[in-house]
Amino acid sequence: PPASQNNEQGSTLRDLLTTTAGKLRLGSTDAGIAFAPVYSTGAASGKSGRTMPNILDDIIASVVENKIPPNRAPKINVKSEIKDEPKDDKKCIQDDCSKRYGDIQYSWICDKHVLWLRDHKNSNNWKLFKECWKQGRPVLVSGMHKKMNFSLWKAESISLDFGNQQADILNCKDSIISNTNVKEFWDGFEDVSKRQKVKNGETALLKLKDWPSGEDFKAMMPARYEDLLKSLPLPEYCSPEGKLNLASHLPGFFVRPDLGPRLCSAYGVAATKDHDIGTTNLHIEVSDVVNILVYVGIAKGNGVLSKSGVLKKLEEEDLDDLLRKRLKDSSELPGALWHIYAGKDADKIREFLQKIAKEQGLEVLPEHDPIRDQSWYVNKKLRQRLFEEYGVKTCTVIQFLGDAIILPAGALHQV
Repeated sequence: PPASQNNEQGSTLRDLLTTTAGKLRLGSTDAGIAFAPVYSTGAASGKSGRTMPNILDDIIASVVENKIPPNRAPKINVKSEIKDEPKDDKKCIQDDCSKRYGDIQYSWICDKHVLWLRDHKNSNNWKLFKECWKQGRPVLVSGMHKKMNFSLWKAESISLDFGNQQADILNCKDSIISNTNVKEFWDGFEDVSKRQKVKNGETALLKLKDWPSGEDFKAMMPARYEDLLKSLPLPEYCSPEGKLNLASHLPGFFVRPDLGPRLCSAYGVAATKDHDIGTTNLHIEVSDVVNILVYVGIAKGNGVLSKSGVLKKLEEEDLDDLLRKRLKDSSELPGALWHIYAGKDADKIREFLQKIAKEQGLEVLPEHDPIRDQSWYVNKKLRQRLFEEYGVKTCTVIQFLGDAIILPAGALHQV
């Protein structure tokens, strides 16, 4: 409310700042706030080791101390504002929310750990997404490619438009990065005979590392950038200007995470002898992320698994029944195999990987973190041990053409 309507101390941000600033005294711990001021230490702070108090911490502390008197009702009734809020989110998920969200086409996969929204066009998807997102659960939205200009995302189209660019290319097997012409990568994308060979004559498994990304993506590929933005799932959350996208509300002086977009392109393991290689090793996302599979190339050449061979390989995975059903649907094109873990299991996974490293005779340095370093792809045998020895379940998801996988910050995954 305007200050003229209510003169109570701290009723507006201006009043709070004024009253708090008036109370603060350098080095004082009795400034009328709940906690003592926070000080930074360092060589430049003199003998006392103190500098000016952290004003923001003091203001936050003052807010904590400045309670609403019991005889005065709060200005905003939060419960009345959020009319369709469920009383128990977990109960809603366990009961399938079928009564509350009967107009949304959805399923639960991975023992109800992942929400699958099957109709990307439904404008009410965000309501069910919100319930799931509060739980920190991943979400899959299918059919996004139907909104996109498919011709823009073909390998030959990107190669034709940007083949003369230089970029970092990662050999996924030995983690060696080389800077080379982008056309070389795209020429071998669907033609195995044009792919690089490693010393023993095997075909290299290459990944075009985050090319392009962020502002470079927008500047270099404006048509593709616009096509991607108009095709994002759940625009209320995923659009840069989405009303429920926290990043769109951050003040300009905040240091924002790199929100992309990034183009992640890699050869499939179907043409390699070793199928236990990841094109993306196990790691943690530092911000919420949406990953859309915009194109799946079918590699041709000697030693490549046939489509039936690829399907057979995928069927060996620990898959949900619904995903097995999708595999048998001839209209669906599988492109990527994901293994996802909840953020709460990070410490157990880290301990397990350090244990495996010692078993393999590898040096385990205290400053090295196997997850942060992205040095592991956890194969099927190790995933089984992880479950048996630490009780950590792997959520296995197949990403088909047009699928958007949305992961919360802190989730672990490999591809």
